[in-house]
Amino acid sequence: MALMLWESSLQAKASELHGDTWHITINESIEPHKQACDWHQYISGSFARFECSLCRRTWMSKRVQVVFHFHLDTARKQGNIKLRRFKQMCRRCNEAQMEDPNFPVENIDVLIGRLVEKIRVRCYKENLGEKNRPSVFNGRVNGPHESAHCEACRLGVCSQAN
Repeated sequence: MALMLWESSLQAKASELHGDTWHITINESIEPHKQACDWHQYISGSFARFECSLCRRTWMSKRVQVVFHFHLDTARKQGNIKLRRFKQMCRRCNEAQMEDPNFPVENIDVLIGRLVEKIRVRCYKENLGEKNRPSVFNGRVNGPHESAHCEACRLGVCSQAN
């Protein structure tokens, strides 16, 4: 389900990608700052919800990081994008596991929009100037960001890492 939302958002913006075919996959094994040769990286953050698979507690975070690795095969006119969504764990459960974020569709669209701009600059050498489209935040976040429960903090990717 999650992949379909990302792919749908990407295809809605595909007309900006010079007629090349682009696809996105979720890949939890990619590492920030370790993209393959001829691949580019883009790291961003947004608002998302989480649900603990043990106690069913839900929480929101304004600092959910994602990393994209992307590559254009110009000979085949085909682009590939690998997406990693950084997880968080429940602060209440002793045996908590890392949980996948659930991004609102509006924020997937914002993240994909930013990614498409990076692709246009890095793969197609376009000059787009500076743009900043903010994420949509609906709800309330209780308390500060908890680095001990954030996978991105543990890996040094989160902007809030202590």
